Amino acid sequence: MKKSLIVLMTAVILLLAASAFAQQKDQAGCKDHPLFTRMPGYWIYNCKQKQFDAHEFFVGQGKKSSVEGQLWNITYYPNRDLTSVPSEIQILRNFENAVQKLGGTVVWSQKGRDTLKLVKDGKEVWVEVWAEFTGKYGLFIVQKEEMAQDVTANAEVFSNDIRATGHAAVYGVYFDTGKSTIKPESAQAIGEIAKLLKADQGLKVFVVGHTDNVGGVDSNIKLSQDRAEAVLQTLIREHGIAPDRLKAHGCGQFAPVASNDTEEGRAKNRRVELVKQ
Repeated sequence: MKKSLIVLMTAVILLLAASAFAQQKDQAGCKDHPLFTRMPGYWIYNCKQKQFDAHEFFVGQGKKSSVEGQLWNITYYPNRDLTSVPSEIQILRNFENAVQKLGGTVVWSQKGRDTLKLVKDGKEVWVEVWAEFTGKYGLFIVQKEEMAQDVTANAEVFSNDIRATGHAAVYGVYFDTGKSTIKPESAQAIGEIAKLLKADQGLKVFVVGHTDNVGGVDSNIKLSQDRAEAVLQTLIREHGIAPDRLKAHGCGQFAPVASNDTEEGRAKNRRVELVKQ
């Protein structure tokens, strides 16, 4: 009898140990995004969260749209003891339904991947869900927002760069995608350009617009020209710079300073430059 009891207790201990082993623990520091629970019987294999980054979401056949803001990337694996893993479509439909209940929409859907969008607490949120036949799935979530500017334009730096190299890159002049209307948060950078020109009354410059390589060549040339002209007109109207000291020119995508293969590189290529005449 005692022997049977010992065998039974040993079996129970082994079953509990196997169950505990099967219940995988989330990677340290990882947790679900506040918008979504996870599929039952899943654990977080890895995760990444960045205060400001970008992700390219599929929005049509062969078309992507880059969205910038706070980014979460979470990958889920099924526990080892899950007797039946959900299908790709089951996982995708769960997230589609969850987003639609929050008033969101399905932007694009294809085999094994969805792009979803919703507005939550006044914030536009983009979601990409991918799923595999193995039961693994993952999320890319971007809460769209402007970057908090840490580096500011500086007239003294512009002056030093122009003396050393004949040109100075100006970051901090912002436009909406595909448009040439200057955004209000550009005031500080344009004010520093005006400060440079007022400090050196003999300085004449080309205001040169640059773009990344997203879009067509002709449209990028026009866009960069229009943006340069917008900066020029702002310097004249709002800062009293004499028109004969400024000329606008658009270079489009033809003078990159970084690779256009990454969002970080494309952001560096979207700039205004001052070139000494």
